[in-house]
Amino acid sequence: MGTRLKVLRVFKDLHKTRRDVFRDDDRALTAARLKINEEFKKHKNETSEENIKEMLKMARAVETILRENVIQGEHVEENKVWFLHVLKSLNSAFCNLRP
Repeated sequence: MGTRLKVLRVFKDLHKTRRDVFRDDDRALTAARLKINEEFKKHKNETSEENIKEMLKMARAVETILRENVIQGEHVEENKVWFLHVLKSLNSAFCNLRP
């Protein structure tokens, strides 16, 4: 696969993960979208294959961290209940808390 296709694949995967991880959280969805787009635009003229490879590796690491380590909580009752939003891909005991 060519470098351009690899970059586009990582870009799409990051946005898919963003939508999955931050679903129903408009503020986080927007902030993550802006950050992903900003970082890719900042480096769009990069020509060094080595630098691009390193940036792709970093982007994949970020995507993995988002997918495997982010848990969001929603305050349901004042000072009493929190509802945890956990991705099914998160291999954790928390997955059992999901309705």
